[in-house]
Amino acid sequence: MEKIIVDENQFLRTISRISHEIIEKHQTLDNLVIVGIKRRGAEIAELIRQKIMALTQVDVPSFDLDITFYRDDLSLIEEEMSPIYKGASMQMNIQNKEIILVDDVLFTGRTIRAALDALTDFGRASRIELVIFVDRGHRELPIRADYVGKNVPTSRNENIQVRTKQFDQCYEVALLSK
Repeated sequence: MEKIIVDENQFLRTISRISHEIIEKHQTLDNLVIVGIKRRGAEIAELIRQKIMALTQVDVPSFDLDITFYRDDLSLIEEEMSPIYKGASMQMNIQNKEIILVDDVLFTGRTIRAALDALTDFGRASRIELVIFVDRGHRELPIRADYVGKNVPTSRNENIQVRTKQFDQCYEVALLSK
């Protein structure tokens, strides 16, 4: 069973709200870098980057981050389904930069832990803030988002799907029952 909990209009308003919150929290955007976790986190990061640029005329640098080989569950994947590492969309030194790390869903926290590990390969950021489009709870690690689009408490037998135009031809969030 599927229930749409965020439609396209709400989705884009959420992007706008998060963008405004980022602008409001930062005195200047000159030292900011937006990093999207591949796949849907990267598309959400780009939407936020574009909205910030439309609001401030500041083109904040950004890149996409592939965390495949930083995950702690690789040993659980069957050999014939081995992951393919696609790398970061660009190489950038983040030394002393303020990073806005973006992902679609926060669940156990393991994806974010892997992303933090991956980011250290690009330098030592002065600060890392986390943007999550949907926080569904059930943390296994002590990770908390600085900016949250929507809190959706779920049970373990429910799933959240953030859908984006690039991958799903729409902007919406669905709650799925297993």
